Amino acid sequence: MTLARSCPILAVVASLICFAAAQQNSTGVAKYEPALDVASMDRSVDPCVDFFQYSCGGWIKSNPIPPDQSSWDTYSKMQDENRVRLREILEAASTPDAKRNPATQKIGDFYASCTDEKAIEAKGVEPLNPELEQIAKIGSKVEIADVAAGLVHDHVLFRFGSTQDFRDASQVTAEADQGGLGLPDRDYYVKEDAKSVELRKAYVAHVQKMFELLGDQPDAAATEARTVMRIETGLAKGSMTRVERREPKNMDHKMTSAELEKISPDFQWQAYFGKVGLPSLGSLNVASPGFFRALNDELEKESLADWKVYLRWHLVHVDAPFLSSAFLNENFAFYGKTLRGQKELQPRWKRCTEYVDDDLGEALGQVYVEKYFSPEAKQQALKMVKEIDTAMEQDINSLPWMSAVTKQQALVKLHGMANKIGYPDKWRDYSKLEIIRGDELGNVIRARKFDFNRDLAKIGKPVDRGEWDMTPPTVNAYYNPQMNDINFPAGVLQPPAFDPASDAAPNYGDTGGTIGHELTHGFDDEGRQFDAHGNLRDWWTAEDGKEFVKRASCISDQYSTYTIIDDIKINGKLTLGEDTADLGGLILAYMAWKDDTKGQSLQPLDGLTPEQRFFVGYGQSWCGETRDETKRLRATVDPHSPEKYRTNGVVSNMPEFQEAFHCKAGSPMVNQNRCRVW
Repeated sequence: MTLARSCPILAVVASLICFAAAQQNSTGVAKYEPALDVASMDRSVDPCVDFFQYSCGGWIKSNPIPPDQSSWDTYSKMQDENRVRLREILEAASTPDAKRNPATQKIGDFYASCTDEKAIEAKGVEPLNPELEQIAKIGSKVEIADVAAGLVHDHVLFRFGSTQDFRDASQVTAEADQGGLGLPDRDYYVKEDAKSVELRKAYVAHVQKMFELLGDQPDAAATEARTVMRIETGLAKGSMTRVERREPKNMDHKMTSAELEKISPDFQWQAYFGKVGLPSLGSLNVASPGFFRALNDELEKESLADWKVYLRWHLVHVDAPFLSSAFLNENFAFYGKTLRGQKELQPRWKRCTEYVDDDLGEALGQVYVEKYFSPEAKQQALKMVKEIDTAMEQDINSLPWMSAVTKQQALVKLHGMANKIGYPDKWRDYSKLEIIRGDELGNVIRARKFDFNRDLAKIGKPVDRGEWDMTPPTVNAYYNPQMNDINFPAGVLQPPAFDPASDAAPNYGDTGGTIGHELTHGFDDEGRQFDAHGNLRDWWTAEDGKEFVKRASCISDQYSTYTIIDDIKINGKLTLGEDTADLGGLILAYMAWKDDTKGQSLQPLDGLTPEQRFFVGYGQSWCGETRDETKRLRATVDPHSPEKYRTNGVVSNMPEFQEAFHCKAGSPMVNQNRCRVW
């Protein structure tokens, strides 16, 4: 569970922020922004009518969405400012000299290869030729499994890797899961509203253009594009919805290899497992059995020639961002402009910085932490985490709706949570990853294979609970229910989200709310189903479980009334975990702040009481805007509510907010049917 708009960690994991061009002064250093900026407010707005606009009206006016972004908010800005720092690190590392150690040499050569547009342009489609030839040589459908295994790092057809065992979280097992789609979600293939139909037509046109870039004639490419859509639609119809995937029990299907073969006998599983290095795989989790039945149906009815078309498409689709400009620009035209509304492609240095972070994130992160994350900052963050842990313990003990038996188990889980701050205790070893200067796509593919093989090597072994799912420079945070840990990368522990120079109130409202959010994920509708060790186990009494569902439904019903765009409402069942964590997290942060400042004589600042500063600090953590196209995309795929409702929806449920701003009953920011779980 993450803070972000889109963080693909685990299917059962979800939480808080998203990112993106920085204000800089002449030295290239990001401009300092305080935890609470009164210039970002719009005091002409009544906070009891629209607290988001009151907190953020000035910020939104002064920070229009940059043309290379699909949305723009305070965390986007932080992330973009972080990219400037990372760029400086990478440009220094990319200069060959005797001072480079093996790690900095890899990140420097990776970055230099990515920014060498002349070399990339000269190669054109050539880097894909070995895989294209492999696909062309397939002689029967039996060989599809062998080819798919060779492209497994691209997740062609489906996703395969390792995961923690749902029933024994101390162990790692293999997992096969749904995938194989070019559109962002299975709903894009099955919904019949006008916008969905229009997007499918645009997608088919895009696929056709990509086939033409591969050298196919327009008529043939058009037929091939329709073939891709037909096969993907079949796979989509067998895929679970995102709401279904939010129920952990729906994802738990431990099977033997033989049982998987019965579900999809036309796919040569033993050949596949042997090719990826697991010839004696006895069992695995099949997260989405319906998908593999649909895959088998498609294998039966579609011709070998059509399956070759599908494989060619997914090869070029996955690698297009790393190819010459013709492929890169066509890829952006659909996935950037059409789907997200971006006006311009991000500058190459930004994209290359992200790619290094994706593929060599802990090597890059090690340098980043040394330069930008002090031991003092880590201790300050840990102090706040411990205070909010204490607030959660007090909250659990005081809950009127939970029995003593369930409270005892909840406290066991709380006390078992690991708090990871800044960066991992042990850095990842990239010594076996070969990076060749001047070989952009080759470096990307080798990095994918390195990560895939590293992932598979975990299968059958005890879980390494020291691992992180985010890199240190990331401006985000997450909770993992199977690890039972909350993780705050160094990138998110910086101004304006976390400002050691600020008074406590906005720090607790912003970063305190983030910490509380992640902690609450351990007890949201998904997280509550895992015990202290990360096992999927019901530790609730039946009555307490019913009461939780009742209280959580209040939140789901509330958010389902909010409009995202046009007539599209929030899917309250999809966003329930995040909405619950937002509310619970801010309640905990408020409790911790009050406890931390007990006995202090807190004075107003900037015309705001300390309590008002706490809430404005929270409100300003969500300042931002989103393009209409991206709003539609997020309505389908994002488990987080839009920023406006992550602000207004939360404060409307808190009597502390009503008291701080003297809101009268009946005000829009006073929910008449207040919701609260934690």
